[in-house]
Amino acid sequence: MALILQLETATTCCSVALALNGKCIALKERNEPNIHAASITLFIEEVMRSAGKAMTDLDAVCISKGPGSYTGLRIGVSTAKGLCYALDIPLISVTTLQAMAASLAGQYPGSLLCPMIDARRMEVYTAVYTPQLAEIEPVQAKVLDEHSFDSLLATNKLVFFGDGAPKYQQVLHHEHATFLDDFTNSAAHLSALAYEKFQHQEFEDIAYFEPYYLKEFLATVSR
Repeated sequence: MALILQLETATTCCSVALALNGKCIALKERNEPNIHAASITLFIEEVMRSAGKAMTDLDAVCISKGPGSYTGLRIGVSTAKGLCYALDIPLISVTTLQAMAASLAGQYPGSLLCPMIDARRMEVYTAVYTPQLAEIEPVQAKVLDEHSFDSLLATNKLVFFGDGAPKYQQVLHHEHATFLDDFTNSAAHLSALAYEKFQHQEFEDIAYFEPYYLKEFLATVSR
C-alpha cells in the first residue's frame, strides 16, 4: 500500500492531493496567482484531515517538478523536501507536462496530446505525447507561430491544452487542432505516475534535487 502526498505548484493553481495506490482520495486546490506560499501548508493540513490520515502515515511525497513558474516551483519543491527530511520518506518527482498529459489519458485515443504552460508573450513550455504518454516531442520552450506544429498536424490530430494554449488558439486555425478551454493543473493528475514511480523505487536524491526550470530565471525591476 502506498499513501502519497502530491504537490502541484508549477502554475497559478496551488494544489495538494492525497493518493492511495494511485487513486486520489483527497484534494484541495485553488487557481489564483501568488497564493502558494501562504496556502500550501494549510492545504496539506486540510487534505490530511479530510482523509483521516496523519503525516506519519505517508509513504512518500511527490512533487510536480516543472517546467513552470520559478517562484511556484521553488515553494513546492522546498515544501516537499522539508516533509521528506522530517518524515524520513522518499521524494518522487513527475514532469509537469507529462502529468498534464496523463490527466487526459484515454479521452482522446486518436490524437496526440500537447500540454502548454504559459511562459509569457508567445512562448510556452510544451511537449507532445501519444495517448499512451510516449514522448513524441521533448519538453522545450517554444515561441509559437502558426507553423509551429505543421509537420505533426499534417498527419495527426492534436489536442492543445493548459494555460498556454489560449494564445495559440488565436493564431492557429487547423482542422486537426482541438483546443480545451477548461483545463487546470491539479495535484490529482500526479496520482498514477507517482504510484508507478513508487513501485519501481524511482526516488530523487533529496539533498540535491532541484526543480526543472528549463530556462534561467530573469528578475525584472518595476518602473
